[in-house]
Parts: sequence; C-alpha cells; structure tokens
Amino acid sequence: MIKIRLLLLCTLLVVNNASFANGDYMSYPAMQRFIQHMVETGFSKNYLVQTFSNIKRDEKILSLVNSPAEGKPWSQYRPIFLTEDRIRTGHGFWNRHEAAIKAASQQFGVDPEIIVAIIGVETFYGRNTGKHNVLRSLTTLAMDFPKREKFYTSELKNYLQFIREEKINNPAILTGSYAGAMGLGQFISSSYRHYAVDFNRDGHTDLWHPDDAIGSVANYFSKHGWKKGGDVTVPARILGNLYGNIVTVKATKPVHSLSKLQQHGVSLQGKLNSKHVSLLQLQGANGLEHWVTGDNFYVITRYNHSPKYAMAVYQLAWEIKRRKLSQQ
Repeated sequence: MIKIRLLLLCTLLVVNNASFANGDYMSYPAMQRFIQHMVETGFSKNYLVQTFSNIKRDEKILSLVNSPAEGKPWSQYRPIFLTEDRIRTGHGFWNRHEAAIKAASQQFGVDPEIIVAIIGVETFYGRNTGKHNVLRSLTTLAMDFPKREKFYTSELKNYLQFIREEKINNPAILTGSYAGAMGLGQFISSSYRHYAVDFNRDGHTDLWHPDDAIGSVANYFSKHGWKKGGDVTVPARILGNLYGNIVTVKATKPVHSLSKLQQHGVSLQGKLNSKHVSLLQLQGANGLEHWVTGDNFYVITRYNHSPKYAMAVYQLAWEIKRRKLSQQ
C-alpha cells in the first residue's frame, strides 16, 4: 500500500511539474488566489476559470522583459529613435492630425511636439503597436516573473476591469507590447483606466484611434504636472570633481537649485527655467554627456522611468518641431 501511495504521489508530482513547465496556470496557487480575489470584486468564477484555463506560459515574454531596450547605453539607445524616418513620419503625423493635436494641447496644457514625440517613440506613429496577446503577456508576467509579481498582478486585475468597463466580450482579443501596453501611446491597463479619454467623443475610449491616443497622452502629461512652454533639459559643462556628489544616472525627482549646481562646478549651456533641477549623466557616442534636467523632464519619466527614454522623447520632439517650423 505504501509503495502504491508513493507511486501515485510521484505521478502527481510529475504531472504537476509538467503543468508548471507548460504554463498551465490553473495549477498555480497564485492563480487560485487571484481568481478568488477577483470573485470577491464581483467577477464570475466560471468566467475567470474559462478565461485562464487555456493560457500557457509565454517564454518569449519572459526573455524580453529581462532584456529591455532601456538596458542599452545612451550611445546605442538614441539611434533607435532619432532617425530621419521617425522625424519625417512624426512631422507627417502632426500635419495629418493637427486639429486633434492643437485641441489636446490647448485643453490639457501640453506642448504639441511632446504629444507627437511620445507616440513616435512608443509605436512609430502606430506602425508597431505590438503583436503580443495582452492577456497572455500579463498572466505570464504575473505568475512567472517574481521580480515584479505584485506590479503585473495588479495590471492583470486592471486589465480584466478595463475589459469589463469597455464591454469587450473576449478578453484574449487585444494585442500590445510584451509588457501588456496597448494602443498608439502604449498605455498599461491601469493607465488606460485612469488617463485614457474619449477625445473624439464617439462613445469609445480607443487608444488605437489617433484622436483618442492624442488626447489621452496629453491628459496623462497634464495629470502628472507638465508645464506648457516650460524648459526640459540643457547640456551642462563640468569643472572639477565636485559634481560627482550630485550627479545621477537615474530618473530622480529634481531637488537641487541652479546655484547648488554652480557650487559643484556645473554650468548650463543654455536656458532652463525650472524651480528644481537634477544633473544627469549619460554614456554618449563620444564619451560622457551631462545634462541639467528640470521638472518637465521628470514628468516625461512618469511615462517611462528611464532617463534615456525621456531624453529620446525630448530630442525627437525638438527635431520634429524644428522640421515643422522650417516648412511653415
């Protein structure tokens, strides 16, 4: 009898391990806890079981989330986004959707070139909104990416709530980035629910539609404190070694005064009207680059926490604006 029990136990362990290896999430205790939590918030258990019973682990998602583009140095990151094709396409996007961009800029108090640049960096103006199944991506990351389990579990919850609010019958129908971001502006589920707007007033909040994406990006920046017409960043000149006490390579909230930077041997190569500033260091193609960044720069990092991302948005916005002004 003991041998039979041991044999049965070993068989069960093999089956369970195979289920885990194949990404059969219904066998995960974490999934059972998640389903119970969602039932307590008003979801049908049958609906949830049906939704998750056929989802398998996506190994490609786990590979991508461990090697994001933001891991590249600035010298390699910048050329991805600062290209003639992206600048030209951005200029054309602005011209085609000028009415919506102007209206969003006025309503939300966000500079138009920033709205255009965000959509350009995120999806190349809709050219690449992502081909990953959002439900599968978020489930994989919530269940099999312990490093950010809490974050992606929350996003999975928000995704289901978003699906219900938007009255989408099939939760597995939407596609997006490997991290579950959607639409032209690549909003994650929580951002979609809190910041997306029906800017064209057709009764649907559709971030794959340029008008809604434009209005939603502007609303996001407005809610995070963007100051229209405010400066973003300027190059810095460094003298001595004191700057090492205040320099950062991360997206930190500006806390220094311009006078403090000067005391540490930092001078601005231009004008920066910002109450607080930071000193940012990037690894450029020709060595270290130093930039003094202001409050608006920090707002860009609320969209994506990488300072390289924020710098790419700023520089693309500047180039597109210059192109537009030169052809008026």
